[in-house]
Amino acid sequence: MIINLIALLAGIIFGLGLALSQMIDPNKVLNFLDVTGDWDPSLAFVMIGALAVTILSFHFILKRSAPLLDSGFHVTKQVIINRPLLLGAGLFGIGWGMTGYCPGPAVASLGLFSVEGIVMVIAIYAGFFSQRWIANK
Repeated sequence: MIINLIALLAGIIFGLGLALSQMIDPNKVLNFLDVTGDWDPSLAFVMIGALAVTILSFHFILKRSAPLLDSGFHVTKQVIINRPLLLGAGLFGIGWGMTGYCPGPAVASLGLFSVEGIVMVIAIYAGFFSQRWIANK
């Protein structure tokens, strides 16, 4: 129970961070991607801040034998760049560029009852289930 509450709190903090940085506004993201038009560099600063925190904290976190609330770290062992990885990354990039939403901000936008956000989350889950169905065939 406590693990679920901590996960909920972490999700709320993440969503608030996305809202505070205005990353749940797809136009903000699309303006970042439009380098030849009305370019908005603010997403780059959000990414730099996130990378700085990640790089500094992972140095100390991964020295531990396990996280505080789990029996071990869940880090991928795959280091090969293969076709499924490239296809998935390409689909992610196309979807992000077309809509201005990636999964985190799309879920956070549900709190605003955004029709675009609802459609995007449904599309994300349709992609999850489609991928699983194709992989099992």
